[in-house]
Amino acid sequence: MQKILKGLGYAAVGLLALALLTAAAVYLLSENRLNARFDVPAERLTFQTSPEAVASGEHLVLIRGCTDCHGSDLGGGVVIDDSMLGSIYAANLTTGSGGVGSSVSDEDLARAIRHGVRRDGTGLLVMPSAEYAHLSDGDINAMIAYIRSVPAVDQHLPPVRLTLLARFLFLAGQLPPLAAEIIDHQASRLESPPPAVDASYGEYLALSCTGCHGRDYSGGPVPGAAPGAPESANLTPAGELAGWSEADFMQTLRTGVTPEGRQLDPSVMPWPMTAQMTDLELQAIWTFLQTLSPVQ
Repeated sequence: MQKILKGLGYAAVGLLALALLTAAAVYLLSENRLNARFDVPAERLTFQTSPEAVASGEHLVLIRGCTDCHGSDLGGGVVIDDSMLGSIYAANLTTGSGGVGSSVSDEDLARAIRHGVRRDGTGLLVMPSAEYAHLSDGDINAMIAYIRSVPAVDQHLPPVRLTLLARFLFLAGQLPPLAAEIIDHQASRLESPPPAVDASYGEYLALSCTGCHGRDYSGGPVPGAAPGAPESANLTPAGELAGWSEADFMQTLRTGVTPEGRQLDPSVMPWPMTAQMTDLELQAIWTFLQTLSPVQ
């Protein structure tokens, strides 16, 4: 019996040592990846702060979803607060106490928006820059002009906290990668198509939808969503929109209620964001979606 107990003791110590080594490996590997530095070309933009640029930037910040994370006053806020995964906060972008507005340059902001990279070259967490990388210099300029114009907000946010489980899921590909890992940082930028009810302008606007609906707009599981969370809709002609009219589409994106009477969850489908779009913008997106190939 004594030998059995002794053997069990050795086994328990061995398992504990293995668990500690595994935990240490997960932590170190995730730290190396989270602190990797990306070679991003300098943003050479001519920044304008005219009232027209500020007004355009305010609209862009609303329809691109910036306020969903950074708050309506851009003072920052909670993005993820989960006992199993940890806590992630969107930065206070203003010049108030606890904000980054006074310490970052316009180039730093452009790099963060377009490349998902901090001033030190490391990647930002949960920053959807892959959906913003295509934005024109004019749109980036306007967004920064608006960010610079908002009143100061005094708000200090806690540091990011990631649990060991979150780090493991990140390494295993079960959580979205850093945007900086998947962006082509050397890609050239095109000017925004002229606002018009056509597929070209609609595609330019709809690229922000690809983070949830996929590059082919066929929908499916949303990256990083909790198990059992609703899937994003198939926006191709093979999906639910096949039975909708343009008016149905616009009404749904304005009210969050589908033609069938189904209320969309704003935490899954951010219709309060699309509700801020103009008729022309929604019509352009609808026009673009009609050009897609059906994907089952």
